[in-house]
Amino acid sequence: MSGKNSDSLKMTETQTVINDDAIVEMLLDDRRVEQGVRLLMKKYGEKLYWFIRRMVVEHCDAEDTLQETMINVYKYRTTYNKDFALSTWLLKIAQNECIKTLRKKAAAYSTSVDDLGDSLKESVRAESDADMDQAVILMQQAIAMLPAKQKTVFNLRYYEEKSYEEIHEILGDSVNTLKTNYHYAVNKIKQYITDHSL
Repeated sequence: MSGKNSDSLKMTETQTVINDDAIVEMLLDDRRVEQGVRLLMKKYGEKLYWFIRRMVVEHCDAEDTLQETMINVYKYRTTYNKDFALSTWLLKIAQNECIKTLRKKAAAYSTSVDDLGDSLKESVRAESDADMDQAVILMQQAIAMLPAKQKTVFNLRYYEEKSYEEIHEILGDSVNTLKTNYHYAVNKIKQYITDHSL
């Protein structure tokens, strides 16, 4: 009997994890907000981590940025607009936190966020596993070298598979501007890989 009830609870929790509306409902309910945050992390935590990691590169920076992202999800949960996908709202918060992290890093190097490329490229190599495919490392280094806006648009479009309209919701730029940024990013990545391949 207890085993059956336990399975039922697990099934309910799994279904809740899949249902964004249920997560949002919990986030907006002061009595269930912590459960909502846990379920949100269960569903989106890994995806958010890798989006952030591709932006800030270093694992420790990615973990700190993810933590700040979740703090802001909690703090600003009442600002969520149900007209937008929950994942889009989360990526917008994560993107803002990524820029903050990159600004801190840029300040430490007395440079701008867009001039962090060489430092981030070296971090890609340092953070890579010894057995990682060289083509993957080259791709990540090429992405790291991009200016922040192009890197963001590329990551959102290529890895997160967001439409230009969804990216517009995250960044606020016009669809045409986003398409231009993506086009430039793709060309720079291709050129970097061509120039650095053996």
